[in-house]
Amino acid sequence: MPHINAAAALQISMLLFALPAQYFISQWYGMDSVERIQVTERIIASWSISTRSYLSVDAWADRLKLWLSKTRTCLYVGLLILRFRNWYYGEKKIKSDDSEAKPHSYFAETTRVHSPKPEYIKFRVGQVIIHKRFGYSGVIVGWDVKANTPEERLQPRYPPVKQDLKDIPHYQILINKANGFGKSTAYVSEEEITIIMGLEVYHPDLETYFSGYDGSKYIMQPWLKKLYPHD
Repeated sequence: MPHINAAAALQISMLLFALPAQYFISQWYGMDSVERIQVTERIIASWSISTRSYLSVDAWADRLKLWLSKTRTCLYVGLLILRFRNWYYGEKKIKSDDSEAKPHSYFAETTRVHSPKPEYIKFRVGQVIIHKRFGYSGVIVGWDVKANTPEERLQPRYPPVKQDLKDIPHYQILINKANGFGKSTAYVSEEEITIIMGLEVYHPDLETYFSGYDGSKYIMQPWLKKLYPHD
């Protein structure tokens, strides 16, 4: 880019000023004396206002005070936002830490890795089952070595004569929508179900857990495989 010195800048400014100056002069000489006086008074008034606005120390002092006032307001609001953000995320972290310290997930929905897998657990995640009593089909999406259910739900489900069922493996099931069964999921004991081959399951959440079906079982998504590495 060519270098422009002060003399060149002055020449360019004069050329740019020449056109409006010529226009003003032509208009000026086309006016009568009264119009010239009126135009002159307007120019002087405009110059006086501009001088008071931009060349006055008091005007610039007022502008500075206004700017400082706005700056202080912005800083105050910014501090309030920062304090709220720190409080919010601090509270969120505390709640998160509390939830991690006190796990409360039930029905085989924990994020804990199920390893090692006890030999007495017969079924695997991805297998299709039939409920012996109710006849619905579904696919296993998780298991627990024993019932992981709030005690208030265990009492009516397992009366005194069936209390031993609480201590056998339990499975979380996505129920096949093709059965027309009222529920979409179930949490059942091992003795209530049996495995079936060659039956596909239809459920809105199926793709969340599985990537496909190989004819005998459903293939787990990577995140689910990490939780059940031995299935």
